[in-house]
Amino acid sequence: MLRITEIKLPLDHAQEAIRAALLKKLGIPETDLLEFTIFKRGVDARKTHAILLVYSLDVSLKNEAKTLAKFNKDPHVRPTPDTSYQFVTQAPTNFKHRPVIVGFGPAGIFAALILAQSGFKPIVLERGKAVRERTQDTWGLWRKGVLNPESNVQFGEGGAGTFSDGKLYSQIKDPKHYGRKVLQEFVKAGAPEEILYVSHPHIGTFRLVGMVEEMRNTITALGGEIRFQSKVTNIEIEKNAAGDNQVQAVVLESGERIATNHLVLAVGHSARDTFEMIHDKGIYVEAKPFSIGFRIEHPQSLIDRARHGPNAQHPILGAADYKLVHHAKNGRAVYSFCMCPGGTVVAAASEPHRVVTNGMSQYSRNERNANAGIVVGITPEVDYPGHPLAGMELQRKLEGQAYELGGSNYKAPAQLIGDFLANRPSTQFGEVVPSYTPGVHLTNLDTVLPEFAISAIREAIPQFAKQIKGFDVSDGLLTGVETRTSSPIRIKRDDDSLQSINTKGLYPTGEGAGYAGGILSAGVDGIKVAEAVALSMNNQA
Repeated sequence: MLRITEIKLPLDHAQEAIRAALLKKLGIPETDLLEFTIFKRGVDARKTHAILLVYSLDVSLKNEAKTLAKFNKDPHVRPTPDTSYQFVTQAPTNFKHRPVIVGFGPAGIFAALILAQSGFKPIVLERGKAVRERTQDTWGLWRKGVLNPESNVQFGEGGAGTFSDGKLYSQIKDPKHYGRKVLQEFVKAGAPEEILYVSHPHIGTFRLVGMVEEMRNTITALGGEIRFQSKVTNIEIEKNAAGDNQVQAVVLESGERIATNHLVLAVGHSARDTFEMIHDKGIYVEAKPFSIGFRIEHPQSLIDRARHGPNAQHPILGAADYKLVHHAKNGRAVYSFCMCPGGTVVAAASEPHRVVTNGMSQYSRNERNANAGIVVGITPEVDYPGHPLAGMELQRKLEGQAYELGGSNYKAPAQLIGDFLANRPSTQFGEVVPSYTPGVHLTNLDTVLPEFAISAIREAIPQFAKQIKGFDVSDGLLTGVETRTSSPIRIKRDDDSLQSINTKGLYPTGEGAGYAGGILSAGVDGIKVAEAVALSMNNQA
C-alpha cells in the first residue's frame, strides 16, 4: 500500500474527483487502482474565495513497486507506514501487587486501558464520581451556584477534558503512532469515524460522556477495577535494598491502604491538595510556566466570515476557529488558547470561593458564540519565584480576586471589549450575550490580573483584529479569569524509566504532572507510562 499526499481539490468537489485526481497524479489506468481510503483530510483556507481540501490517501495498486520507482524522488508518494499499535509485553502470572492509577482523566484512562489489555488488571482510584453523577454535580454549579469540591469540571470520570470542546489534535512528536491508538479506541467507544482522518478532529461533551463510560466498561471487562469517590491522601514510601525511595502503598481518605510498587499519578492540573501532599512527602516537584488571562466571546458568525469569507458556514468547514499570537512590547506573549467554536464559557472552579473559566463545545458546535482563552505566558523565574508551589498559590489568588469582583456568588466578572480597551467599567451588554453560567457581573477587569497581563492583552486585541476582522468589536465580551491553562508544576521523571527522579515506582503522567496539554497528548502520555509500568512489572516478576 502507498500513501499519496497533497492531493488538492475544490471545497465542493464531487466524490469521484478524488479517484480521478489519484489517477492523474500517478499516471495510471483506472484498472490499476484497486482501492483507496482517506488517511487525512485538511483544509487550505489561505484564499477564502477558493478554499481547498487537501487529502492524504492510502492506495492499493496492481504494481506498487513500479509506481514507487517512478516517483522515487517525489516525497508525496511513499509506502504507507505501519501505524498499528504493538503491545510491549503481556502480564506474567505471578506479579505480587496490581498497578494502581490515581486519576481517571485521559491519561489515567489510557494508562488503565493499556495495562488492562496487557493483562495487568489495574486498580483505578478516582476522587470524583462516575461521569453521569458528576455531570449532575457540574450542573449544580452552573445552574444553582453550588460547588462540589470533589465532583466538578476538574474532578471525576473523564477528567477536565470531558467538559471541553473535545479537541483531538496536538503538536507532540509521535513516532510510534500512539495518537492513532488513542483515536482508534475513541472510535471503538462511539466517537465518529471522521476523527481518524479530519485535520482538526473534535468530539464534544455529550459524546465524550458516553465514550468514557464505554471505555470504563472495557477496562473492567478485562479485569481492571475502577473505584470512584476514592481520594488518595497519602503515598507510603520506604527505602529499598538499593537505598532508593520506593513506593509501597497508597492510603485513601477512608483510611484504606492499598499495597502497590507501581503507582501511576494521573491527577490532572487542578489536584492542588495532591500536589501539596507529594511535595510534603519529598517527591521532587518543580514550578513550570503556564498562562493567565480571560475568555473572549464573539458572535460565531463574525469568526466564520473572517476565516471562511463567502464559504462561511459550509457544512464541511463547520464553525470556524482561529489560532492567534502576539508578542507585546513589554516582552510578554499573548495567544489564543483552547478556542471553542460555537460553544460556551463554563464555570470550572474546583475550590470554594474561586472563579475559573474554561470553554466547552458540543459536537455540533452550533451555539451562537465563539469563545477562546486570551492568555499571557508567565514563568516561575519572573512571576512566582522561590517555591515549587508558588504558581499554584498565584492561581488561587487570581481566582479569589475574580470571585470577589464577580460578587462572591460564583458569578464571573466581565467587561465589553470596547470598555476594556478604553479602561472603563461596563454597564450594559451589547450584541454578545454571555454564555457563562451561573452568570456574569459587568465591571472593570483592570484589577483582576497583574498589570503586565492587562496591558499586554490590551495591546494584543487590536493586533488580532488585523487577522480576524472584527476581533476588537466593541460589544464582544471578556470574562475572567482563565488560570488553568496547564499545570503550574512538573513532577519530574526520568526520561528512560518514566519514574519520578527521586521516587521509584511513581510514574507521573498527563497534564497534572506537566507532560501533556490536551486530551490527545494526555492519552498518548498515559500509553507511554503504561508501557513503562508493564515492562518494569515483567522484569520484577
